[in-house]
Amino acid sequence: MTTQTAQAPAKAASTNVRRNGTFTRRWWREVSWRYLVALVMIVICVLPLLYVISASLNPGGSLVGSNRLFRTVSGENFADLEARGFWTWLGNSLVVCTVTAIGTVLMGAAAAYAFSRFRFKGREKGLTGLLLAQMFPQTLAFVAIFLLLLTLKDVFPALGLDSLLGLIFVYLGGALGVNTFLMYGFFNTVPRELDEAAKMDGATHGQIYWTIILRMVTPILAVVGLLSFISSFGDFLIAKVVLQRADNWTVAVGLYSLAADERTAPWGLFAAGAVIAAVPVVLLFMFLQKYIVGGLTAGSVKG
Repeated sequence: MTTQTAQAPAKAASTNVRRNGTFTRRWWREVSWRYLVALVMIVICVLPLLYVISASLNPGGSLVGSNRLFRTVSGENFADLEARGFWTWLGNSLVVCTVTAIGTVLMGAAAAYAFSRFRFKGREKGLTGLLLAQMFPQTLAFVAIFLLLLTLKDVFPALGLDSLLGLIFVYLGGALGVNTFLMYGFFNTVPRELDEAAKMDGATHGQIYWTIILRMVTPILAVVGLLSFISSFGDFLIAKVVLQRADNWTVAVGLYSLAADERTAPWGLFAAGAVIAAVPVVLLFMFLQKYIVGGLTAGSVKG
């Protein structure tokens, strides 16, 4: 009896060791690789950011050379941006992107509401046409956009070539289709009973749209506004075609002018401008972050 009592703790300890060993091997086999992949992705994402920030703080740095990170820390590159007209480019970008984002949200929401709530002839074909139009890249329309704005400049200079308003209208026209289709799926998730109850209380379609529906679809409005702002802020090709004078350039076109000649490009200035240009997008993303997941996924439930 005494021998069996003494052997019991030993057997329990041996069992625990085997269980711990099995758990450890299983963890290394099934879970550990995920942490490894996550670590590699963090390094891939963070290292370029550190390199650009280091280059922006190094007056004599070069993006094409092998510089030691943060060897020199100076704000000279940031101070020299004003002489290059960077703040004018940033202001132009903020104006264009803000107006484009607001216009895209208003136009897309109105179109999505009409397709979702009203039944009219050509409704299904209209939705299909919007979807098919997005299959063709906007680069195919560069020549047409240039010639159209060149002609409009003679009639209405504010809307023609080399104008910020003309660029805004080009962005609004190109983004209407995909954003309408994206919002349409989200609008369908709003119960129609809300519309009917409001109508019984005497509300018009306009009152229902502005006071009820838009409040219910706030997540998708935030997502569309954010995506529109980011795409317009980072666009280079269309802005380069439309804008001619340096005073009207956006950040993307202006930064390209700094790095056009890679042999003599001031890469420190380019890096400093890139760091500052990233700030508005990051702030907007953080402000609208709570809406992003819901806005992107809810529209796929019903539609």
